[in-house]
Amino acid sequence: MRLYLKAGDKVTHLHSAAWGVGEVVEERHSVLAGGFCFVRISFEDGEDRSFINDLDHQCCCYYTGIRVLY
Repeated sequence: MRLYLKAGDKVTHLHSAAWGVGEVVEERHSVLAGGFCFVRISFEDGEDRSFINDLDHQCCCYYTGIRVLY
């Protein structure tokens, strides 16, 4: 498992600019072997959205368009 985001990271979504900048407000890791890792991101549009946070998973938030702002 390779984690992409950590709490406090500022992010944007390549395909949903209307969401604005987001901040990772929560990380959740499964205690089960092979379980999922999620992040919850609070965006400027007022919505919280959850994404898979494992770069080894084909549906990781990186592959769906989430990018870290440096």
